[in-house]
Amino acid sequence: MHQRPKPPAPPRLLLWTLGSFLLLLAWDYSGLDLTMARWFGSASGFALESHWLWRDLLHDDIRMPPWLVELGLLMAIAWPFGTLRRLPMARRAQLALTTLIALLLVSTIKLYSRTSCPWDLQEFGGVASHVSHWAWGLRDGGTGGCFPAGHASAGFAFLGGFFAFRRVLPQTARRWLAGAMGVGFLLGLAQQVRGAHYMSHTLWTAWFCWTAAALVDQAVSQLIARKRARARVPAPSERVPLAPAE
Repeated sequence: MHQRPKPPAPPRLLLWTLGSFLLLLAWDYSGLDLTMARWFGSASGFALESHWLWRDLLHDDIRMPPWLVELGLLMAIAWPFGTLRRLPMARRAQLALTTLIALLLVSTIKLYSRTSCPWDLQEFGGVASHVSHWAWGLRDGGTGGCFPAGHASAGFAFLGGFFAFRRVLPQTARRWLAGAMGVGFLLGLAQQVRGAHYMSHTLWTAWFCWTAAALVDQAVSQLIARKRARARVPAPSERVPLAPAE
């Protein structure tokens, strides 16, 4: 008796994406956002809100460098340099495009978000009440526009480098992953200390950027596969005619 072939196992990256999504839902349910906010805030506000390290160096002064990096990636599509020379043009375009898509995605969600920042809460000297960022349509009494963490996306948006490099230079891909995650969490921590975001805002920003990068990678991979398939099919004039039947 012939056994039916087993269905292919889900790709590891898909499992990571779905698993992290479930962990984020668990974090939202846990209430740890407020617990962490209380580490840095009190009824008089957040003492480190205007500290030079968290506000000046890791917020105000960090706005321009990510855009300079993105400009370099856009230029590298036509004029690659350094390790980018090892990537085909399609993957270089993927890397630059993924960063822009991730930034646009986070900015768009923030535009329509009604969630206010921790420093807006009554508990920390503001006027808002704590409401889940998934309670769509329900206002918390604050200014809103605080979910997800836009500043952290300056690091997480470059997660696309992992997907662009992973087939050609796996070690470089892992470095991009570590670098983007490290910078993203550092910038998210700076906003957490200042009372500008909850930890969940940073975590969701990382997940949105990762998922956007994965979807772009899948689309580009399919386009490359189709192009290679068309290249293997000979033109009508090049096809060998079949021999007539005897």
